[in-house]
Order: sequence, then C-alpha cells, then structure tokens
Amino acid sequence: MKLVYLVLDGVADRPGDGPTSLELSSHPALDELAKRSKAGLMYTIGKGVAPESDAAVISILGYNPHEEYTGRGPLEAVGAGLSIREGYEVAFRANFATIDPDTRRIVDRRCGRNLTSEEARELARALDGAELGVYNAYARVVATVGHRAVVVIGSRDFRLSDAVENTDPAYSKQGYVSVAKPTFEPFVARARPLEDTEEARRTAELVNAFTELSISVLRDHSVNVKRSKEGKLPANAILLRDSGGRLPRLQPISEKFGLSFGAVAEMPVEIGIARVLKMDVEAVPPPTGDKKSDYRVRLEATKKLLEKSDAVYVHLKGPDEPGHDGDLKAKVESVEAIDAYYVSPLLDLIEGEDIAVIVTADHATPYTRKSHTDDPVPLILYSPNLHHDGVERFTEKECSKGSLGVFQHGWEMLPKILEVLRGGR
Repeated sequence: MKLVYLVLDGVADRPGDGPTSLELSSHPALDELAKRSKAGLMYTIGKGVAPESDAAVISILGYNPHEEYTGRGPLEAVGAGLSIREGYEVAFRANFATIDPDTRRIVDRRCGRNLTSEEARELARALDGAELGVYNAYARVVATVGHRAVVVIGSRDFRLSDAVENTDPAYSKQGYVSVAKPTFEPFVARARPLEDTEEARRTAELVNAFTELSISVLRDHSVNVKRSKEGKLPANAILLRDSGGRLPRLQPISEKFGLSFGAVAEMPVEIGIARVLKMDVEAVPPPTGDKKSDYRVRLEATKKLLEKSDAVYVHLKGPDEPGHDGDLKAKVESVEAIDAYYVSPLLDLIEGEDIAVIVTADHATPYTRKSHTDDPVPLILYSPNLHHDGVERFTEKECSKGSLGVFQHGWEMLPKILEVLRGGR
C-alpha cells in the first residue's frame, strides 16, 4: 500500500470562537474523503503548546521535539542551501520587518506581507558577509521566500552558543521549541543569554550588534526608499528567532518506519526537515498568485514521488497566512482552492488504487487569534481496506466524533496510523 500524507498548514481554527474556516468553506472533495475515513483530533505537540511549524512538523512525522531537536534556524539554513560550522556559528529564522527606527517599535512583523523575494534578496545582499566589529565575527544573510530569511551569526575564533533569546517578541524560546505568545510588547527585543556561559553572552552581544547594523543599513536602502514612495511599508529591520547551532541527529524516517518517504515541500523549513530525515525531496516553487497552477505542480510532484516511494509527505502552506492576517474570507478561499485544485484530482488519482491518505494540519492558526494556538487539529485517515466512521465533513467538530479519538501528542499519531493500516481495521 502507498500513503499520501497531506498537511494543510494552519487550517484549523478555534470552534469556540465561532464558525471555523472549514465549516464555512465549500470543500466537497475533502468532505467526500472524510465520509470514507476514520477521523479524530490531534494536539500537534501537546496541550498548552502553541507551536511553530518546524517543531510541529517534526512531531507529526513521529519525532518528539522535546528530545533530539536543535531549533528551526538550522533547518531553515539547510533548506536554503547553507551549512553550519558547529560550535562557531548559530543559525536563526529571520523576518524582514517594519519598525520605527528611532523607538524600535514594530509596525509590522512581516512588512505588509508584500515584500517580493527579489526585494528581499537585494536587502539580504546589503548585509550578507557583514563584519560585526567584535570577536572576529560576521553575519551571513540569505533571503528565502517573501519576507523570510536565514541569518547565520559566526565567529572565526570564538565559540558561540545557541542559548540566546529571540529578538522577535512574538515568540518565546522554550528549550529549542519556540512558542507563539498570545500577546507581546511590539518592540524589537534585545537578545539575552539563556545560560550562564561566556559563549551565550558573546552570542547575545553579536546578535544585538547585528540587529543595530541591520537597522542602520536598511533604513535608507534604495529598496525601502522605493517602497515608501509607492506607499508600502519599508523592510527596515530583521527579527531573529529559533536559534540553533547544529542540525538535529534524527533517525532517518525510512529506518524508523520501514517505508521509503518522499516529500513535496515548498518552504525552506519543510525542505530542511525532509533533508534531515533523508526523504526524497521534490522541491516545488514557492506559492504564487495562480493557485490552480501551483496545486497542479504540487499534484504532479506527488504523482512522481508515488511512483518510487511508499509514502509521500505533502505540505501545503495556503491557509496559514490568512489565519495570521485575521482574514476569514481569504482563509476560506484558500481551503476551497486546495480542495478544488489538489484534493479533487487526488481523489481521481487514488480511485481504485491501493493508496491510503492522511489529511491533517501542523497547527491551528485561528483567524480570530491571528497566531498559532494549541488547539487540536482535525485528522482523517482513508484507506480502501478500512471501515470508516461516517463523519459528514472535514471539520474540527465532525472529526471530534471519530474513532481515532484525540492524540495528546503529535508524535504518537503516525506510528498508530501505520499500525492501523497494517492491521487493516
């Protein structure tokens, strides 16, 4: 049997806040799949943890992120084609942001979410290779998609530590897992050491030096002058989070589950996770405004991997961004586009074939909260060999009625699902 493991980034909402995007959207293909599936709910890391996508994806792929995990920064770095000199370099996930340069007050953490990748690359080039003035230290800056980037802080001579707090105030670092804060003071945070070592103090000093340098360099950059003239927010600061000094040493997923895995990944962090787990990565271009074309490309990549892999992990970004923006209409439309242009043709592809399908989310991003939350996400499991629960729709409330119950930790789900599939129950 083959398996398609489909993750809809941030698709879940909080039912107690009112109608959810899944309840309001028309998604007949997902509903048809749900009617033929077993269903349940899942806390992707655990109750009380509002995770970022990196730790959540690691978890729902069967690995406990509280154990062998080293932060999002290194995963973003490897996804962007960078390597890390262990002990002397620390990688961070970064956002180009808009601030008031005089007060450091954050106007928009994602500079209006309209920074083009080309603009970001030009801004990154202005900072890449910068000398930080102390400890023979430097910064590497690589733009990835839109407002997103990777920053590596390094020293040629002095050892560094990844035990430093984020400068992005929206996330708190708890070990190597960053957790979204329900509220925060909208000012660029100063990095501080999280352990009493010279290496951590040194790294915090370098991060703060980089922050000041980035503000001074980006303030009057030609890209930002042009954006301001066009009425757009300038990308005049870089917020750092999720520091890590090495890649996690995780058992390859094929060894863990005895199945060959492929991955359809569009964002650097998912590409990085897939590479670390030794999946066969079929990278696809970042999302564009043409959703029909985007999902056709992702479906073709899925077909290609199904020909040579036992299981294909597919991560679709769609619903997460409008959830962060509090845009219910756009989130509903993103669900409907996935349903029409990916799930519907996927159903045609698997009809009459011995192919199982999992559909779930990596976390909830309720439009009512504009951030990740710890709410459980819906989960369905389809297989032609399984009895189904007969739930009516793919929604949070309907899936709560299913026989799979509630998984308290995401890393418990995939082993259990594979056991169900192998048992044919």
